[in-house]
Amino acid sequence: MSHVKELGYVVYEVSGLADWEHFAVELLGMQLGERTEGGFTLRTDEKAHRWIVTEGPADDLTATGYVVSDAAALDALVEKARAAGVEVTEGDGALAAARKVERIFVITDPMGNRIELVTGLADAGTPFESAKLLGGFVTGAGGAGHQVLLAHGVSRETYLGFYVDLLGFKVSDIIVEEMAPGVVADLIFLHCNGRHHTVAFGDLPSPKRTHHFMVEVTDIRDVGTAYDRCMDAAQPFEMTLGMHPNDHMFSFYVFTPSGFSVEYGWGGLIIDEETWEVKTLDRLHSWGHRPPGVVAELLAAAPTPNGEAH
Repeated sequence: MSHVKELGYVVYEVSGLADWEHFAVELLGMQLGERTEGGFTLRTDEKAHRWIVTEGPADDLTATGYVVSDAAALDALVEKARAAGVEVTEGDGALAAARKVERIFVITDPMGNRIELVTGLADAGTPFESAKLLGGFVTGAGGAGHQVLLAHGVSRETYLGFYVDLLGFKVSDIIVEEMAPGVVADLIFLHCNGRHHTVAFGDLPSPKRTHHFMVEVTDIRDVGTAYDRCMDAAQPFEMTLGMHPNDHMFSFYVFTPSGFSVEYGWGGLIIDEETWEVKTLDRLHSWGHRPPGVVAELLAAAPTPNGEAH
């Protein structure tokens, strides 16, 4: 079938390589892959890399690599894109070598995000090892994780035409929640394999291309220990521990040194295509996921055991 099967890797351009290496390896528990001329790569499993970090001023997502099952499926998808009027460029040998893939084609989504369609993402020469994790990261058939991207005023009909009709994603569900009077969060979640969503979109007030990337761990204890490491390092949090009602992910959100977030989670739901029903939910969080400032205010206002305020 001519569609993507998983999110293979992401590429970020960051202004602080040393801060990023510390954040990813020491706080999140990733493994340094290799140092490159312009940065480094990060591993979360047996693959050569899942994150590619390059030095530059953007502090944002610069490319997403989606894996297609084989050469025939990739050719069919490229032909389909060109027939739809989408400009497609074949990557040269140097780009394929840098991404550690067999073949690569580059297209652009309606928001201007660079999409790399690839086959043959290589394994690393050594097993994955993390000095911080009790378990490992959840990848495999579900790919590297998921990301939430900003729509930046592009209509839902337009970007769904690209991601659903062209790339073959399917809608998982929609969440519409009134966050404050007249302020509505409206997100749509898409999957291309069993992972509840590989990409989601919302028109959130952010200048960046990405809101967050989610990594999932196999051991719930690793969520707690990563939470403590980030807190001890004074790494700013976006949201405290909590759970989502749609993918059931138990997670927290911590800001990267580039200002977008990483969701660090456990227990994500796996979709059964035979029984799955698309629904619209009315809240983003089942519980928790509170802004740390709100939590700090609540704790400061709570009385001490002797009845006095803090």
